[in-house]
Amino acid sequence: MPEIRGCDIPDHLHYWPEKHVWASLTDGIVTVGITDIAQNLAHNVLSALPKEVGRPAKKGKSLGTVESSKWVGPVTSPLDGQVVASNPLLTSDPGILNRDPYGEGWFVRIQPDDWSRDSADLVTGEAGVAAYQALLEAEGITCQ
Repeated sequence: MPEIRGCDIPDHLHYWPEKHVWASLTDGIVTVGITDIAQNLAHNVLSALPKEVGRPAKKGKSLGTVESSKWVGPVTSPLDGQVVASNPLLTSDPGILNRDPYGEGWFVRIQPDDWSRDSADLVTGEAGVAAYQALLEAEGITCQ
């Protein structure tokens, strides 16, 4: 897994670096989560409240909120669609976002309206790693 300034950036995911979210398409459903960078910036996640199943997801709008000891804010949707699952672990163990942001710490799953259209605005592979490297260096961000 590529690492930049101490931050893990798996190159198989799609990223919206400015919003610190990732997306991954599997069997027609898109899983969305926060990046290693987001969880490092937030520090200790205290609560996570994803949108309920059946609610619409709108690109650029909130999929729910994350609260930490340093920050409260939205998880921004990188696509349009409908929420088909929210991570049940987040209720009892919101710290999973800190420990495993790319695995068990996923946030929601979305049935996309048009993944081809929305994913065209995201970066992945070497381009994703390069975009994050530029952002981390410009912002002076490092992960612990």
